[in-house]
Amino acid sequence: MRRALILALGTALCTTGLALAVHAAPAKDAVPAVDPTITPKGWVPPKNAMGQPDISGYWSNATMTPLTRNPKLTDKLVIPAAQAASLEKVFAEALAAADAPTDQKKGPGAVTDPNSPEAQLVKIRPDFAAAGGDVGGYNTFWIDPGNHMMEVNGEYRSSIITTPNGMPAARKAGAPPGRGFPRDIYDSYENRSLGERCIMGFGANAGPPMFANGYYNNNYYIQQSPDAVVIQVELIHDARIIRLKGGHRTDGVRQWMGDSIGHFDGNTLVVETTNIPQGQAFMGSWKNLKVTERFTRVSPTRINYQFQVEDPDTWDKPWGGEYDFSPLHGIVYEYACHEGNYALPAILAGARRQEQEATTKAAAAKPGAE
Repeated sequence: MRRALILALGTALCTTGLALAVHAAPAKDAVPAVDPTITPKGWVPPKNAMGQPDISGYWSNATMTPLTRNPKLTDKLVIPAAQAASLEKVFAEALAAADAPTDQKKGPGAVTDPNSPEAQLVKIRPDFAAAGGDVGGYNTFWIDPGNHMMEVNGEYRSSIITTPNGMPAARKAGAPPGRGFPRDIYDSYENRSLGERCIMGFGANAGPPMFANGYYNNNYYIQQSPDAVVIQVELIHDARIIRLKGGHRTDGVRQWMGDSIGHFDGNTLVVETTNIPQGQAFMGSWKNLKVTERFTRVSPTRINYQFQVEDPDTWDKPWGGEYDFSPLHGIVYEYACHEGNYALPAILAGARRQEQEATTKAAAAKPGAE
C-alpha cells in the first residue's frame, strides 16, 4: 500500500457519470458462475462452524477496472484478454516511471507530457489526472490501484457497472445533484467532507455499495458470528455491521453506512441497506435509497460481489454491477487518519485569516480611511 496522502481523490468515483441515457439493470438475484479457471474440480463452497457459507478472512477489491466504462476504450462490458494485458502494461509502465526520481525540471506533474507513461495512464483512467496536480502535484508514485483488470468468471471487465453502456441509469428530472468535494466552503467543519474530518473514507470503500476507490487502501477483513457479519474497512478504519436477525430500524436514526440487514440464501449472503444519511449520499441519492448486495464464495480465492441500487426519486430504474474480491496476502492494519487533527483546524484558521485580511483591506479602501 502506497502513502495515503491524497485526501480528495476518491470523490471522482462518487460523482462520475451521473446523467446519461436509459440503461437496463442487471438481472436481479443473479447467481454468479463458478470460474473454471480458478476453481478446482469438485470444489464445494466451505461452511464455518456455525453452518454459514464461509466468506470470512482478509480480502481486497483493488482493481484497474473503473466503476464506469471509458467509451474511448470500448463500448462492451467484456474485453479480450489481449486488450486487458495491454492495459495492464500501461499501468505497470506508469507506476514504474513514478517510482523513479522526479525530474526537477519537469516536476511531478508528468501528465503534461503527452508521451509520458502517466499521460498514457490518464487516457485509460481520466480520474487519475487528479493525482497529477489537482490536489497538490502528486504523481502516480502515491497511488496503489492494483495490478490487474477485473476478471469475473473468466471474463475481463471494462467497468464495474454492468449496464449496457457501463453507466448508472438515467437520472430523473429534479433528482438531487451528486455531492462533490466542498473544496471552497470554509464556514464550518461541518461543511467539509467526511473523509477530511476522519469520519468516513472518501470514495465508496465502505459503501454501500462497496467499491475500490481506485487509489489505495482497498482492503477488508470479514468476520462472521451467529448474529452479524462485520466488515472491517481499511480506509478510515470503519466497521460495517450487517445484522442477521431482525428487521430495519424504525426510529429514524441514520447511521453513517445506513442500516444493513442480511440473510443467507443458499451459499450467498444477501444484504439490504436503507436509511442512508444525507452526509453519505450515493451520487446524490440517500433519503429513499435502497442497496441490495450479494456476497457469494465462488472459489477458494474469490468472493463474487453483486450490487443493485434503486431510488425512485433519483433514477428511472434500478441498476447495478459486480466484481470479485481476491485474497489479501497480509492483514488489515489501522488506517490512522490525522487530517481531522491537523489539516482541518489549519484549513479553518486559514479561512478566518483570509476573511480578516479582506475586511481590513476593504476598510482601508474606504474614502477617508488613513
